Amino acid sequence: MSVLLEVESQSVRLKPLEGKPADTLVIHELYRSLQGESTFAGLPCTFIRLTACQLRCSYCDTPHAFQQGETLSINDVLERALATGDSLIEVTGGEPLLQEEVYSLMSQLCDAGKTVLLETSGALSIARVDPRVRIILDLKTPGSGEVGSIDWSNLSRVKPTDEMKFVICDRIDFDWAVDVIREHNLTSRCHVLVSGAFGQVEPVDLSSWVLESGLNMRYQLQLHKLLWGAKSRGV
Repeated sequence: MSVLLEVESQSVRLKPLEGKPADTLVIHELYRSLQGESTFAGLPCTFIRLTACQLRCSYCDTPHAFQQGETLSINDVLERALATGDSLIEVTGGEPLLQEEVYSLMSQLCDAGKTVLLETSGALSIARVDPRVRIILDLKTPGSGEVGSIDWSNLSRVKPTDEMKFVICDRIDFDWAVDVIREHNLTSRCHVLVSGAFGQVEPVDLSSWVLESGLNMRYQLQLHKLLWGAKSRGV
């Protein structure tokens, strides 16, 4: 991550949302692909990627979503997403919970009979998310550089259908994740996933750590990156 991004002010990071009209969303991209992560990995999925993020994780693979986006009405986003025909729809970012209208969008997608996934950083409260939505909480590890952003109250809000994800940069990250999982008894409360920061952790090493931990966590590879490469977009 460049020095420029590291020193960006919060106002600069959220600039793409300035002056956004009510009942609209700033969308970076909307596309179909195979779900690359989560317990839904491998299934056809429509992705709604929202613009802007207040965090700057060291391993971020979607910096293009920080600034670029198209402003659309909620109805337009809903129509485009439903037109794909997929039963699985993921709302992601950026940080999708930065945009107030996302709550209504997710509820309307649920009303339409879709299985809705929300990927969020855990830095913003999930208290207002429709309980029908399956939340994927990407809890930031020390290696991300954003561990201080965590809203720890979210851990008490996760449901059995939700998923807690840890992106691991090194053994320190993994040991930290194990401590958090045990302290909050996460494996008995929701799905727990671990994946390696792409290119930073050898898959065989992380798989060994998972086995050694004795915890019922799921080790996941990023399927989309294995299929289309780490720098591919819209997949």
